[in-house]
Amino acid sequence: MALRNLTNWNDPLFRKKSRPVEKFDERLWALLDDMLETLRYVGGYGCAAVHVGILRRAIVIDDDSGVIEVINPIFIEQSGGTQEVQEGSIAPGAPHGMVVRPQTVTVSGFDRNGDPITSTGSDFLAATFCHEIDHLDGILFTDKIINRI
Repeated sequence: MALRNLTNWNDPLFRKKSRPVEKFDERLWALLDDMLETLRYVGGYGCAAVHVGILRRAIVIDDDSGVIEVINPIFIEQSGGTQEVQEGSIAPGAPHGMVVRPQTVTVSGFDRNGDPITSTGSDFLAATFCHEIDHLDGILFTDKIINRI
């Protein structure tokens, strides 16, 4: 595992759409491991591959229940109404603000070995899923901000 440099918040890379992961191999595993190490080093909760300069559809979330890795994630359900969540980013130079997100989301995709997975998250975990998957589509939370902090 290795620490990777984080993409600056103002880098145009964040506005590009990430490509699907096609190979579930040692390079992907190293990327996921490095994303987690980098995320933990900066004390964050979620990391999309674009945070470390890679335009691939991969996210890593590190929360109280453990590490969640989802490759090629898609939303399959949103429920429970909405919530206002304070968001920021591990990207250097990122602002903070309040964003409206679904209360609960279910995401499907693949694990690091290419096996199908489904994960449901509520509250802050749901917001984190939304935030990181938005990054894969070139969408920033500031596009949805309702109140800058």
